[in-house]
Amino acid sequence: MSTESVENRRHRVVVIGSGFGGLFGAKHLKHADVDVTLISKTSTHLFQPLLYQVATGILSVGEIAPATRLVLRKQKNAQVLLGDVIDIDVQAKTVTSQLLNQNTVTEFDSLIVATGAQQSYFGNDKFATYAPGMKTIDDALELRARILGAFEGAELATTQEMRDRLLTFVVIGAGPTGVELAGQIAELSDRTLEGTFHNIDPRDARVILLEGAGAVLGPMGPKLGGKAKRRLEKMGVEIQLNAMVTDVDAHGVTVKDADGTVRRIESSCKVWSAGVQGSPLGKMLAEQSEGTEVDRAGRVIVEPDLTIKGHPNIFVVGDLMSVPNVPGMAQGAIQGSTYAAKQIKAGLTDEAPQERKPFKYFNKGSMATVSRFSAVCQIGKLEFGGFIAWLAWLALHLYYLVGYRSRIVTVIQWFVTFLGRSRGQMAATEQWVFARLALETVNADEEDADELAAALGAPPAENGKSVERLSVEKAKALDKAHQAAADRKVG
Repeated sequence: MSTESVENRRHRVVVIGSGFGGLFGAKHLKHADVDVTLISKTSTHLFQPLLYQVATGILSVGEIAPATRLVLRKQKNAQVLLGDVIDIDVQAKTVTSQLLNQNTVTEFDSLIVATGAQQSYFGNDKFATYAPGMKTIDDALELRARILGAFEGAELATTQEMRDRLLTFVVIGAGPTGVELAGQIAELSDRTLEGTFHNIDPRDARVILLEGAGAVLGPMGPKLGGKAKRRLEKMGVEIQLNAMVTDVDAHGVTVKDADGTVRRIESSCKVWSAGVQGSPLGKMLAEQSEGTEVDRAGRVIVEPDLTIKGHPNIFVVGDLMSVPNVPGMAQGAIQGSTYAAKQIKAGLTDEAPQERKPFKYFNKGSMATVSRFSAVCQIGKLEFGGFIAWLAWLALHLYYLVGYRSRIVTVIQWFVTFLGRSRGQMAATEQWVFARLALETVNADEEDADELAAALGAPPAENGKSVERLSVEKAKALDKAHQAAADRKVG
């Protein structure tokens, strides 16, 4: 490339991730003299705080996950690339993404990494097979199918033991997601499904919220945590604190209490919301930047201007950044990415990186909904709960939903759900339950493939024979998965 062409081309900004951090960073550069390329492994901007409402049949995927291309359609300096980022070269200033085994290399002058966090099983990744997290659309749809499938299975159960196991729902982790999910499962069984079955009463469902620490909503303090706990208990949710989950399998969980007692909870439907860990890209960046480290959760310990050491053009924002007193919430991601975009624009006017003012987070508060008409809210030193907090929660989440259509449809769905008994998104398919495990089986080695096949309800395939006790379609899929695993091993 000639010197003249380099001088004439515009500053290139690559944004990795289409969540709050990535999208708001790209949008803030709309009128800047730059070319923006947003790379994401998903085609949508996910409003993650409302995933649990997709899982429990209140909202559809479309309301909380608009297509990123449509959101940025009018931003002429922005391009969207679909692909999973597999490499960042900070020296060559390139990002390599992969889509369907095709690699794309994108050059950058400035980089914003906003890949967020994923579910953490604290070293017990095998738990994911039986207790999906709540981080993606696939997670929410799988959980919806698991919840509704548990009621359908209980209707057909031939023993009380089987029925009890199917009607026991375990939520692991009493943070905002766990609290909101436990509350909605309880309302789903008590209100929406009441009177819809012949052999069972959905109101007999047992919802258990497990927390390894000693409080519900610990970061929000004892006052609000206590309010949430009392409300959940009034709804019939069993809250078990200081209960450490030590094992998860297809039929239940093993729990160790504070006194050392080990006990068993039989449950067919489990969900994990106990922790998060940073994207693997955080560690990749730290390894290429001398002096930059990651914390225990894999988040990058950034400089005061949210960059990595020695690279003032590379910003890490959102859940992937580790900054004291900045929670892993949408506000942190939005403020961090907006700050990064401002520094990039300032750099276009030759402002030196050493002149940057440090990033300062403005805490606008935190909140969590517990049930219909009840939430808890913390704004500075002000703490309150109940109906007023619930209205504040509704208003805030509507404000941050992208698109007027999404807001209008969401209001209608909330009106139907909270004032009535029905829910508009109660469809679920068998594929939603098995798709994740089937994909993992395809990509696993033979030993892991056998374990995942068992999770799908079948013994390991032998000598190329179809797996028993499954439909022909499932058997064929699993046979192909085993064959793929064998081919990978040979190759």
